Order: sequence, then C-alpha cells, then structure tokens
Amino acid sequence: MKRRQMIAALGGAAAWPFVAHAQQSVSKIPRIGIIDPAAIWDPFRQGLRDLGYIEGRNIAIEYRSAEGRPERLVAAATELTRLPVDVIVTYGSPATQAAKQATTTIPIVMIGIGDPVRAGFVSSLAHPGENITGNTILGPEIAPKRLQLLKLALPTVSRVAFLWNPDNPSHAAYLDEWKAAAPALGIEVLFVAVRSSDEFDSAFAAMMRERPNAFTMTADPLHQLHIGWIIDFLARNRLPGMYQVRENVVAGGLMSYGASFHDLYRRAAAYVHKDFARHSARRPARGAADQVRLGC
Repeated sequence: MKRRQMIAALGGAAAWPFVAHAQQSVSKIPRIGIIDPAAIWDPFRQGLRDLGYIEGRNIAIEYRSAEGRPERLVAAATELTRLPVDVIVTYGSPATQAAKQATTTIPIVMIGIGDPVRAGFVSSLAHPGENITGNTILGPEIAPKRLQLLKLALPTVSRVAFLWNPDNPSHAAYLDEWKAAAPALGIEVLFVAVRSSDEFDSAFAAMMRERPNAFTMTADPLHQLHIGWIIDFLARNRLPGMYQVRENVVAGGLMSYGASFHDLYRRAAAYVHKDFARHSARRPARGAADQVRLGC
C-alpha cells in the first residue's frame, strides 16, 4: 500500500504488524506496561474492554510514571521490562524512544508518533523491522496544510509561534516542514523551545516579546500535560491558536487539524489484541475477543 493511500485509508493513522514475539510473562495472565498513566488512556482501556480484556480479570496493566521528567522515561521503561510485561504501550516519541532503548524483544505499541521513520523507530512503513508497531499521527506531513488553514482563517497572520520540544525525536521533521512551507505563505515562524515543565513561563514570555499574531503546537506529551495552562495563556493574550488534535479545541482552543486522541488510543488496543491472539495460551477466556473482526 502506498504511503498516501495508507493515510487516506486510516484517516491519519498507519499501522504495521508485530515482528517479534513477546517475552514470556511469569504471571498467568498477560501484562501490559504503560508509562505515565492519565485520563487520556481511558479510550485505550475501553478499547481493550471492547475486545474482551478486563483489567484484573484476564489482563493486568502495570503503570510506571516518569513524573513529568524526561530523564525518568528510560528508568520507567526499564522497570516494566524487568517485571517483565508482555507488551509496552507508549504515547509519543520520547516514551517510545525510552522503551526502544530498554528492550529489543518485548513488543512495543506506539501511539500518535509524529514520524516513526525519521524518528528512527522503524525502517519504513511497509517493512518496519524491530519490535515496534502502532500508529502515527503523521504530524510533519500535514504541518504545511495546518499552516495553510491557519492563513485561510486569519489572512493577516504573518508571525506564527511554533511550540516544539528539542527532546522529541519527531520534532526535527516538524521544523524542516515549517521552514519549507512558511515562506511561500508569507509567514515568519518563531520557534519556541520547551523541553521541561519549568521552562514554560520564561519561553512564553520571550515568545510574546517577539509579537506573534498566531500560535501553533504539536501533540507532544510534555506539552499536552500543560495544555490547560497553554490555552489560558493564549486567551489572556488574545493570541489565536492552531492545534494538532481535536481534544485541544474541546478544551477551549480555537481550531485544529489532525487526528483524534480518542481514536488513536482506541486503535492501539487492537494491536495489543493481535499480539495476544498469536499466542492462544494468552488469549482471554472464550468469548468477546475472538468474536471481534479487526481492520487494518
């Protein structure tokens, strides 16, 4: 399937099959490892329930927190591998990078990656290799379209602030796309780097001194932890914002163009099911999971 066809078929999410078997768990039921649990994981848990997997009954979910500190991600992933868990599910590039560093054998299901190829997680969309599967938000590829829509909605916009995370391996591709697309639209991009929670105040104060007349951002996990603060800051300063996921608009942002967190997380449950289904001994008790027809 060609890349453009894949985008159309999945509505912004691409998926690949597992290529490695999970490490056998010492428990009687399969264990899923999750880094940084939050309410955003509810659609994933609901997706598991829809497939017949009930936490505490026929699956266990192990949670580890990085406490909002990027340097803690590898430690959290390593703790999960030592239990061990049967699969690790990650949201975003930093957590996926940490899981990839922690294991080459336990399957990793990644959610909402910007560009898995340029980030170095897979060799290609068609033949990923490694032990990683999941979905991508295809953020860098639709960044020019997001900028075009912003210009269409705000014809006088000329200086757009772009929030990015230098520690996110997908963000170099975003910068490349923005630098290529902005001049053709007569837009100057102000790059605002925030790599830790204590940098927001100073970074946004410096941003406002540059007098941007619009703002945009990605779905970076660290930044999404502070989305309420970001939306409130933009409202106080009368700065229109363009977001990558619809949930940010539901929370009060102006507009978005991109995937839905809910759909991305729900889809991830199907990839966990596919891995469990390969090992009949780890499939839940006879019933719901076997009756579900899975798409691509």
